Amino acid sequence: MRSAAERDRPGSEDMDRDENTRILPDRVAAGRRLVPLLSEFRDGDTVVLGLPRGGVVVGYQVARGLDAPLDVLVVRKLGVPGWPELAAGAIGEGGVRVLNPGVVRGEGVDDAELAAVERTERAALDRRLAGLRRVRPQVDLAGRTALIVDDGIATGATARAACRIARARGARRVVVAAPVAAASSVAALSPDADQVVCDRTPRRLGAIGSWYEHFPPVDDGEVQHLVALAAAPRPAADAGDIRVSIPAGPVTLPGLLAVPGGAGGIVVFAHGSGSSRLSPRNQYVARLLNRAGFATLLFDLLTPDESIDRRNVFDIDLLARRLAAAIGWIRHQPAVAGRPVGLFGASTGAAAALAAAADPALDVGAVVSRGGRPDLADRWLPAIGTPTLLIVGGADPVVLTLNREALDRLAGPKHLAVVPGATHLFEEPGTLDQAAALATSWFAEHLAAARAGHAGVADRGARGRR
Repeated sequence: MRSAAERDRPGSEDMDRDENTRILPDRVAAGRRLVPLLSEFRDGDTVVLGLPRGGVVVGYQVARGLDAPLDVLVVRKLGVPGWPELAAGAIGEGGVRVLNPGVVRGEGVDDAELAAVERTERAALDRRLAGLRRVRPQVDLAGRTALIVDDGIATGATARAACRIARARGARRVVVAAPVAAASSVAALSPDADQVVCDRTPRRLGAIGSWYEHFPPVDDGEVQHLVALAAAPRPAADAGDIRVSIPAGPVTLPGLLAVPGGAGGIVVFAHGSGSSRLSPRNQYVARLLNRAGFATLLFDLLTPDESIDRRNVFDIDLLARRLAAAIGWIRHQPAVAGRPVGLFGASTGAAAALAAAADPALDVGAVVSRGGRPDLADRWLPAIGTPTLLIVGGADPVVLTLNREALDRLAGPKHLAVVPGATHLFEEPGTLDQAAALATSWFAEHLAAARAGHAGVADRGARGRR
């Protein structure tokens, strides 16, 4: 067993944090940092098992980096009656049960008490699994390497239970990986884990969330969506993201720019409430647009400090100004200058995209809204002549009603597309692909028209100068 971080860490207690350089930006970045440490598992024999919920966000990035399947290992602790934080054991999918005999004996837990606790926890486990297994059948671990991933390891109790469950499911080798873990907990994982790989192993851990700049809660919908994305066929190789910085008044916003060869236009993403340039959904759609020949820009509309204040998330004027700054920045980038600009917005970001499109000076060629809130841009709708596609899930009735009402108020070419069975996050299998296909067709039609219009204007200007 080894810890990748321990090999290089100085022995000083002062290195437990090493100022801000040791803070992880978020779970997505933390997962990407783990991939080089896990390169030996890029062997076709590894299954990545994310521990819900935050471990699945990290695990998704690890699975992508290793080109390995992603599954979820749901663990429920069997707490001692009257002392639920003390684990008498744990249960997992498929009827797996692991006991801690020392705790059971030491606390005098009898069979009836243990059975009662297990019934309660089994019901909770089954409820969580019901949603997960709709999008991802259980991956067989027999004879394979189980790579268990969490967003941090404090006491190690959950990780130990997960190791035992993976072993009970037939895993040949069990490995635990986490961005950060208490050094004492890493040592205690033996013999349950054959190997432990961590980016950071401080002697004084504290709260796991304190090691992240951005550590938002993760809901079951996000877990299901990531598992479904991982199980879906991967798009063709992406255009290669370039990290960029976009000046927007008093702040600078980080972004990811991808420019495939011969790109006929660029699509700027406006993320929804609580999301960022690292949104797995929007990254997935961006890759599909790259494959179709569009450049893409994903950037954060808010700084980390700004995003803490929920009022900023719904400040459509502010978000629209940030989009305007990004479009202005694009006009001066040689790789994409002169290409027509489309906007792809989700949730509150869609309202910002509509507000930006209402400004003729920005010359937006097309707008696509996925599960958007056009009602938040109500005062701009009559001024929008930009071709606008509103995509809404058929199982998202409230948002569907808001979009139907907004459609009537839009002035330019417009269409409402309903994806059957999709809920607000488009987490159901295949629904995000349908939304991406609709968006691609809309941009292909209307950005091509915008480009032709630009060429016509340039040609007329050239004739006038002769």
